[in-house]
Amino acid sequence: MLSVAYSAATYGADGYEVTVECSARRGLPSFEIVGLPDAAIRESEKRIFTGSEESGFPIPSAEISVNLAPADKKKEGTAVELAVLVAVYACCGFIGANTEDMSFIGEISFSGEVRPVRGVLGMTLAAIQSGRTEIFVPAGNLREASVACREGVNVYGVDCIRSLVEHLEGRTLLKPAAANPYDQLAEYVSSDDFSQVKGQYRAKRAMVTAAAGGHNILLIGPPGSGKSMLAKRLPTILPRMSYEEALDATKIWSCAGMLNEDIPFVLTRPFRSPHHSLSTAALVGGGKVPMPGEISLSHNGVLFLDEFPEFKKDALEALRQPIEDKQVTITRAAGRVTYPSSFMMVCAMNPCKCGYYGSRTGKCTCKPADIKAYLAKISGPMLDRIDIQVEMPELNFAELTDEEPAESSSSVRERVEAARELSRDRFRAAGFPDWSSRSNALMQTDELRMFCSLDEECRRVMEGVFTRTNLSARAYDRILRVARTLADLEAVESGVRESEGLIGGPLKKRHVTEAAQMRALDRKYW
Repeated sequence: MLSVAYSAATYGADGYEVTVECSARRGLPSFEIVGLPDAAIRESEKRIFTGSEESGFPIPSAEISVNLAPADKKKEGTAVELAVLVAVYACCGFIGANTEDMSFIGEISFSGEVRPVRGVLGMTLAAIQSGRTEIFVPAGNLREASVACREGVNVYGVDCIRSLVEHLEGRTLLKPAAANPYDQLAEYVSSDDFSQVKGQYRAKRAMVTAAAGGHNILLIGPPGSGKSMLAKRLPTILPRMSYEEALDATKIWSCAGMLNEDIPFVLTRPFRSPHHSLSTAALVGGGKVPMPGEISLSHNGVLFLDEFPEFKKDALEALRQPIEDKQVTITRAAGRVTYPSSFMMVCAMNPCKCGYYGSRTGKCTCKPADIKAYLAKISGPMLDRIDIQVEMPELNFAELTDEEPAESSSSVRERVEAARELSRDRFRAAGFPDWSSRSNALMQTDELRMFCSLDEECRRVMEGVFTRTNLSARAYDRILRVARTLADLEAVESGVRESEGLIGGPLKKRHVTEAAQMRALDRKYW
């Protein structure tokens, strides 16, 4: 007898449907799985047979063969075990229900429980896209999977084999999850606020500009100047995540096994701050079975690299391509996986090994050669990819004790969101199909020519900057992108949304000059 059940597996952050075919016939007792299963799936025989016996549904002795299709794609993980169990039960006559519209995802334990697995959200979406209308997932993954719910689709949480069989036989029905509970989930409210940062008005201006345009930023200054404090408050001023952005981020976190019942969905911008001792694979992703790294876990959020020069040189250089492409491709013998990695990079560093080079208060103990060697750890191509580079000096006593209330994160976020909306309107008006996910930092050559044209006065300013600082072509483009963001912020703050046919207004000398000043560290330190 032949039976068919449906499941799903993950490939990168996305899922794909797996068809489970089971054949059982009289003969010597055996159990074989084909279709490129990995070691974990090949070991599922013991879990399925023991779990079935403990649940009161022992599988009869027979020659059982299971095929996982598509047969030419390697299957990894234990998520297909529940579907294999259903196919075996249907083949043996334990289940008479029609499972054509159903998908089963989960791992079986020796006791008959259905255990949570990684990547459930991506697999649930893949099952729905394949036309399955009833999705069965482990009870521990229910809140995560239910986010993918839509009209006409039911997602059920299964805690054990017995409850699944009773549901399929119509004896005790499982209760489906609420359809799309995204709006019911509470966004985490941080106790950090932009107003807590004393002084550092120039650095805060640069941070707001970076948030409004999605630009990478480097903060350099002595210990205690507030670099880390300012960076950790960046997510509080970034625009709120859209449903699509949250869904993309959640799929990656689910694939990495970082979700649970307390955090079933990524609602706030991810903020990842890895230690400088991490390996290249941990930063960009890798492993025998390629897993997402820190740059993918920070997708649609912030990657904070504190003590920037202390990171391994090969790890930093591996960042260069993902920063440009907004995705990273990992190739291994087992296959090739692409993970999205559209993040804002915030770097913080001391100006020298001891931290006090150029300080007003501390005495630098580094030799000139040591300072040069320390700064040389950051390569020119990497600096080129950082749009804004700002110095943060020590606070004086008046700034430190200033009790004047500063602008709050909520107020800053309103301006940032308005500036982002203005730039999206510009991309939409120009007919770009992906306008909803664009930011000024992502503008390409044609868009720079369209939205960042320079009048004669601006051209003279840029010519002087280009000549004096020996800018690369990439650095020149990044100054224009930052200038475009400064113009957008000015338009928002002044209440002018459209001028001379260009949404946000044309670039002025003040915008170009300020954007160039935000890269002035090139001349002082490098």
